Amino acid sequence: MSTKNIYRRHERGFSLIELMIVIAIIGILVGVGIPAWKASVRSANEAAAVQNLRSISTSQVTYFNLKNRTSYGNFDQLVQAGLMDKRFTGDSPVDNGYIYTLTTTAKSGTNPPTYSVNANPQQPGSTGSQYFYTGSDTSAIHNNPDKAASAQDPVNGQ
Repeated sequence: MSTKNIYRRHERGFSLIELMIVIAIIGILVGVGIPAWKASVRSANEAAAVQNLRSISTSQVTYFNLKNRTSYGNFDQLVQAGLMDKRFTGDSPVDNGYIYTLTTTAKSGTNPPTYSVNANPQQPGSTGSQYFYTGSDTSAIHNNPDKAASAQDPVNGQ
């Protein structure tokens, strides 16, 4: 046996082919994993939006009762009354990839006060693929896959 063969037998490491195979496998795993991860983030954002709309509705009912059934509150009033978390301060708060818009109308004559809330994806398709709506005119959360939802859209989950 020559000393050259003895030296090569003790070398450790990967060959170029082995290294390329490992990189290809990692690339395939990343290619499959990223879309699945993005889909799970979108799904989680949508579930959080629905839950937030439920919380807003509950807060509105409580605020309405605190105000002797005369008015609903905007986000700042709900936060100030201690009915909502401070992350909903402002006109159009953003939470978990959704933008929330709250509209209230005051009581006028025989017409009762009303409110409506829309939750729209901050980046449609990326942070969420559904638009949601709830308000004083419905006890359910409505959704639309294409545009801002309204009471005429189907109830979420149906």
